[in-house]
Amino acid sequence: MNPLNDVTGLILAGGQGRRMGGRDKGLEPFNGRPLVAHVRDRLSGRVATLLVNANRHLDRYQDLGDRVITDIEGDFQGPLMGIYSGLSAATTPWVLVVPCDTPTLPDDLVSRLVEGIGGADIAVADDGERLHPVVALVRTSLVEDLHAALVSGERKIDRWYARHAWCRVDFGDCPQAFTNLNTDADKTRLEAHLREETRTP
Repeated sequence: MNPLNDVTGLILAGGQGRRMGGRDKGLEPFNGRPLVAHVRDRLSGRVATLLVNANRHLDRYQDLGDRVITDIEGDFQGPLMGIYSGLSAATTPWVLVVPCDTPTLPDDLVSRLVEGIGGADIAVADDGERLHPVVALVRTSLVEDLHAALVSGERKIDRWYARHAWCRVDFGDCPQAFTNLNTDADKTRLEAHLREETRTP
């Protein structure tokens, strides 16, 4: 698998941002730039094309990916609907999914997931303590099965993964890279931590 030909990047930025007061989380400022821009940097130049799944402020997302896609069905149905929308839009055999609120993802995320998937259909990042289901490499041909799962009412990512051959990819050497920002306090804390890191010789 050559990621530059075979993998579409998909940033999930279509949620309601409930724990940030309903604000559009992907556009929240973080270290002077929108959160989604930091995530884009981890994928840009490492995948064939980059999709941003968003359901609001579509014009503001236009410059933050190669293409903006909305959920195929509305009402903010969660990340599984975002993944389905990305699989449906992709023209490559694989889609690499990441959330918009994880600005310090590893720079080698793409290569490690590609190397770690082996013969599985889904590879999920594991930070050594827990899985991160929305950081995953997914075979695009699973799109019809995912559609059937959604029609049946399924909205849990891990339950859908369990229907398929999936594997963990170990990122235990950099668990802090998967810190996700759900609240303003999370954001402030990580910004302060990164400032401290840059000051430390």
